[in-house]
Amino acid sequence: MLTPPNGLAIFVATKPVDFRKGADSLAVLAREKLGCDPLKGVAVVFRAERADRLKVVVWDGTGLALYWKRLESGAFKWPPVVDGAMRMNAAQLAALLSGMDWTRMHATPITAPDALA
Repeated sequence: MLTPPNGLAIFVATKPVDFRKGADSLAVLAREKLGCDPLKGVAVVFRAERADRLKVVVWDGTGLALYWKRLESGAFKWPPVVDGAMRMNAAQLAALLSGMDWTRMHATPITAPDALA
């Protein structure tokens, strides 16, 4: 399981990409087309035409890493196919990688302790 460090910016490229591309080609694509640079502390999730496959490109501190996953059954839940990228948090990434519907996950509002009194 891929566990992103706290504070890592995570983006999903909403348009499918050619899955023959490797880590370097995907990093260039992320930088030039999406404005997200995996070499500067950003993780970028890419989808294939087939909704059951994804790749994540990220700099792990020592080198460029490529995480690839294919679901045995079912498909990943993807946002609408448009140009660009959308932001997600670490919990949403974990849900996506588990094959769950990550779009239903939202941050819980924080209540100040004084407001409870």
